[in-house]
Formats: sequence, C-alpha cells, structure tokens
Amino acid sequence: MAGASDKARFYLERSVPELQELVRKKLFTNEEVGSIVKRRSAFEYKLNARGSTASDYARYAEYEMNLESLRQKRSRRLGVSLTSYTGQRRIFSILDRATKKFHGDTALWLQYLTFARRQKANKKVSQIITSMLRLHPTDPKLWIYAADYALEERGDVTEARSYIQRGLRFCNQSQYLWSEYLKFEMIYIAKITTRRQILGLDSNSPKMSQGSDSKTRDAGLITLPRTTTGHMDLERQKPDLSHPTELNRNILSTSALSGAIPIAVFNSAMEKFPRDTTFGAQMFGIVALFHQLQCTRRILEHIAETLMEIAPDDAASLKCSINEPVVGVGPTSTELPSALIKVLHRFNFATRRLESPDGPPEHIRIRASVSRHMILWIVPYLSAPEVDSDIQAVLVTVLKTAWDYCLSDIEARTKSSSVDTKSSGVEMATLLEKLHMYGFKDLVQSGLDPSLRLWPDEPRLLALEALNPR
Repeated sequence: MAGASDKARFYLERSVPELQELVRKKLFTNEEVGSIVKRRSAFEYKLNARGSTASDYARYAEYEMNLESLRQKRSRRLGVSLTSYTGQRRIFSILDRATKKFHGDTALWLQYLTFARRQKANKKVSQIITSMLRLHPTDPKLWIYAADYALEERGDVTEARSYIQRGLRFCNQSQYLWSEYLKFEMIYIAKITTRRQILGLDSNSPKMSQGSDSKTRDAGLITLPRTTTGHMDLERQKPDLSHPTELNRNILSTSALSGAIPIAVFNSAMEKFPRDTTFGAQMFGIVALFHQLQCTRRILEHIAETLMEIAPDDAASLKCSINEPVVGVGPTSTELPSALIKVLHRFNFATRRLESPDGPPEHIRIRASVSRHMILWIVPYLSAPEVDSDIQAVLVTVLKTAWDYCLSDIEARTKSSSVDTKSSGVEMATLLEKLHMYGFKDLVQSGLDPSLRLWPDEPRLLALEALNPR
C-alpha cells in the first residue's frame, strides 16, 4: 500500500510537463515555478497525510484557481496559448478527491459546482449534481440548486420541475422546498406571459407594470420555456386564426396560464401542513410578488379562502383575506375604490368578530396584530399625493380605529404580566418606525410612551424615543 509521500509524489510528478511548458513559453520564470512546486508539495503532503480536513482541500483548490486565473491573464497579455487545459483538469481532480473523501461536506460540493459552472463544463456539472443528490437526498437546498441550474443555465423547465418533485419525495416536510416549488411555477407562468407579449400574442392582456422587477422582464428575454403538451393540443384543435381573441382565450384557459398548477401546489403543501396558517401566508406573499399576471388574482383568492376555512380567527388568515383585494393595486389605479371597499368590509367584519364578548382573551391580541397590518398598508396611501382626497379621508378614519385597537392591546398586555410579549414588541417597533418615516409624529408619540412601559428594553423603541423627544 502506497504511503502518503508516495501519493504526494505521484500527483506532483503529473504536473511536471505543465510546469515545463509554462517556463518554455515564458509565462512564468524558474523562480516562480519553484515557488509553485513548494506550495503544491506542502498541500499534497498535507492532504495525503493523516488528519487532513475539508478546509485543506478547499484552500488547495482556491490556490489552484488563483494560479489558473493568473496564467490566463498572462496568456492573453503575451498572446500565448497553451495546448491543453491542464489547470482546469487539475482543479477538477482536487475537488473530485475532496468530495470523495468528505462526501458529507456540502460546501465542498457547492465549490465544485461553482467552479464547473464558471468553466461552462455542462456535462461535468450534470455529473456532479447527480453524485451530490445521490449522497444528500434530504437537503432541500441542493434540490433547489439543481432546479435553478436546469432553469437558468439550461433553460429546461421540465428538468427543473423534475428536480423539485424528486426533492419533495425525500423532503416533503420541508416548507422551504414547497415554497420554492410554488415560486418556480409562478416564474414559469411569468416566462410564458413575457414571451407571448414579446411575440405580440397577448393583444388584450395588460402589460407588465412599470414597477415590476427588471430581472423578471429580462428573464423572459434570456431563457424561454419549452412548449408544453397543452399548447400542442391547442394546435390540434385548429382554432380560427382569423380571430386572435379566440386563440388567446383557448391558450389562457390552459392549466399553465390559468393558475391551476400553483393552486395544486398550494393544496398539496397545505395537506402536509394542515393547520399552519403562517406557512400559508408565506405562500400568499410569494404569489403576490407576481401581481402583474392575469392568474394571480385567482390564486390569491383561493389561498385566502382556504386559510379562512382552516382558521377564520387566526391573524395570518385574516391578514391574507384583508390584503387580497389590493394586491398589485397602485394609488393611481382605477381599481382602488372598489378594492378599498372590499378591504374595509373585511377589516370591519374581522374586528367585529374579534370583539365578541364570548371570544377568548387572545382575540384582543389577534385584533391588534390585524390592525397593525392594516396601518402598515394604509400609511403609504395617505402619503401619496395622487390618491383622491375622499379616499384619504376614509383611510384616516380607518387608521384611527386600527390605532385604537393597537393601544387597547398594549393596555391589556400591561395588565397581564404572564403573557410573552417579546415578539409583539418587535411588531410594535416596526409599526412606530413606519409611522415615523411617513411623518405621523402624533401617533408615534401616543404609542411610544405605553410601548416603552411594556417593552422598556426594546432597542428600536429606545432609538425612536431619542428621535421623538417629549
């Protein structure tokens, strides 16, 4: 059995032709090559001796990456080209040895993948991903990494979806993976919608809002999803192409664009977490990011209705139900008045329901949490000059009502010393910071004093006290 020194010598001797070529082409001097040999010898002896660690391999790979980067810069400057990719192969060899010895270290796998993707070695990346997932099937972040690579680098929606679905077989209790699955399906719909707009097929659909993220728009320009079997079925139906609206209606009725797939993902996720309204609200927030899509309203309505059926008196359910009508509705939108009526109706219904004398004591805290959410939504609209004055007057009335609920909650908490109030202190500090930012100093002052009596050690409240002296 070969000793550590024999193994180190074997790997060092393999690099001799490469170093000779570097000297011959005057990319490195003899002194520099001697320094390279010393560093490599130190690394190899350490790796092949007992007690080597994953960080030793990582440092060795990082050194070789820096060396390869220097070699490439000198090659471009001097106009010299090398006949082989020995530097790349050497780094791959080091990282391959590292992942075989420390196959449980995910950081090494990710370093390996990062380098392979940087070198655009797509075949190698696929091999690494396969090996990594075989050894770490219960790590949801690795499944998402694989899906992201398939979608962004290869443009393969089917492969990306396959990675996530396979990951859910091993990690079906991972909320992170379920959330990313929902986000993936929304991104897919956004890509299809963007492509149709570029091709001029969506003549009657609204354009992307100006406030949407530029990255979302650019994503459709860079990577276009594959045509689905649903679209092939539409071609077989042969609609009347002389009427574009008929063709648009047929395509928009498919499950891909109608929102049926995200709804199915949400339903499956809630089956795994049947009473977790906080997780449901998190998925609501993910869908709300894609408010420019036509199907988003339908998905949000389904999520809000489902949460209200699960727990109608829960703060997360009530917040989603109240917020659903105004998702994507800006201050200048013509839909604002009708959406505002729905919001106020749901807020009033929720607060009256929570005011019932037969209800449990925690209803006061739930009502205050919903009220804080309502205030955070109202304040930006009151500060927008383009909002109609009549709408602002209504919002001011609702703001005062919601603020009274917040103060009554603080008063109730002050009387009950057995309640854990740390998280609510953070929520109240967030609310007061928002009010301070928009110039509602009278509300800040009226809420700051009782808040400091209840949470005297909350640093954010102390900072607000310094900004708002009595």
